[in-house]
Amino acid sequence: MEFNATAQALKCPNCGTEVEIQNNPEDVIEHNLDIHAIKTIKVEEKTSTSMECEGCGARVEVDATSTATTCPYCGSHYVLAQKQAESIIPDGVIPFKIDKYHVESIFSQWIKKRWLAPNVLKTLYQKDKVQGIYMPYWTFDADTSTNYTAMGGINYEVEYEDSEGEKHTRVETNWYPTSGHISHFFDDVLVGASNKLSKNLLGWIESYNTKDVASYSPDYMSGYCSEIYTIDLKDAHSDAMNKMRNDIHYMAERDVLRRYDRVCSVRLHTYYSDETYKHIFIPVYSTAYTYKDKQYNVLINGETGKIKGEYPKSPIKIAAIVIVILGILFGIYLASSQEDVSYNNNEKIQHSELVKDETVSFL
Repeated sequence: MEFNATAQALKCPNCGTEVEIQNNPEDVIEHNLDIHAIKTIKVEEKTSTSMECEGCGARVEVDATSTATTCPYCGSHYVLAQKQAESIIPDGVIPFKIDKYHVESIFSQWIKKRWLAPNVLKTLYQKDKVQGIYMPYWTFDADTSTNYTAMGGINYEVEYEDSEGEKHTRVETNWYPTSGHISHFFDDVLVGASNKLSKNLLGWIESYNTKDVASYSPDYMSGYCSEIYTIDLKDAHSDAMNKMRNDIHYMAERDVLRRYDRVCSVRLHTYYSDETYKHIFIPVYSTAYTYKDKQYNVLINGETGKIKGEYPKSPIKIAAIVIVILGILFGIYLASSQEDVSYNNNEKIQHSELVKDETVSFL
């Protein structure tokens, strides 16, 4: 049986029988974060492992970062539960909400809108290359209390004369020291735990509803791949702290700008408390295609269907667009020139008629 994203249950692809997956939200635990625990958590070594297929008994070699795979002999899907035990077992999982058939439609619509892509690109997509992957993530919570100092600026206008004696106004700023306090609770700061997929693309297809995390069950993995984390808790925590600091810095700037016109030199003094973390799986569809010996990746959010990808730009189409734009600009220039010529001709005619009238009057 395989996990069915539409039914949110295990479903037999042959007879259609569905089996409910037990979800116990209370089992999704937020772990207290302490530095000693971070130091003792290690990432497993990247070595291949020989595993036995639960369907036909064949032994296969699997990559160390894979916890679910398809047997190359019988095609059965199975979960390598013993492989999970070597690392931190996820506390929860956001199940796939978009099925594989819908993904094909999403990709097709996306590629049709890539106007600058070569036309042949639309024929390179292979639906059987779409792979549903549960990507490892860490989430972090923290209660923060921040005292900040900054410089707040108040703008005022000053009149001045230029070298030709003309009067103008310019804006100048008086700067004043200021300070304030910000309290903020960070809930589920997401940090990717894998280096396998592009962080840039993953960032574009976020966000995910972390309030909809189900308790972890190997049943959700059936029919999909999953990856063991390769970024450990300590490094992920550092990334989360950077995200929090950036957010607090922005909040401090916004707070100063409620009282001043400008802000600079923001300094933060933050106290963190009640820090917790959890390890979850997030659903991502990944596919790739090759064009002129270069591979391009496309990722799709398995919960919302949001898509982001890489694609080549056709030099011919770009050149055509440039030519069209230049043609339009040249047309505008010609029209403007003709108007000027017409205006000058009218001026000459009017001037000639005026001279003629004056000559007649003189006679």
